[in-house]
Amino acid sequence: VQLQASGGGSVQAGGSLRLSCAASGRTMSTISNNGMAWFRQDPGKEREFVAGINWNGATTTYADSVKGRFTISRDRMKHMVYLQMNSLRPEDTARYLCAAARSASGGSSRRAYNYWGQGTLVTVSS
Repeated sequence: VQLQASGGGSVQAGGSLRLSCAASGRTMSTISNNGMAWFRQDPGKEREFVAGINWNGATTTYADSVKGRFTISRDRMKHMVYLQMNSLRPEDTARYLCAAARSASGGSSRRAYNYWGQGTLVTVSS
């Protein structure tokens, strides 16, 4: 499975971006039954959980730092996952990576995910 993230860019504080993650490959249909998530990473820092969604979209979880500002969603038929980011802050600047979980639920731990995309860069200026 390949995960391709897109939608990153440069915005001013208070702005919005919508990230997309497309799954492709021979086994991409299995992703539809697994949890998905967005993580972010700054150079020299650990990869940080941002938001997760279970297999059918009924359950979502967020890092405290993005609650109320970010929304994760998915389209199982299209094998897509999205992250709507509003009220962006300079501290949201990072490379955002999408990931597919080993299980239907996913969760916030990096160890729960076995497929990772290359990510897309988000830069928020003050």
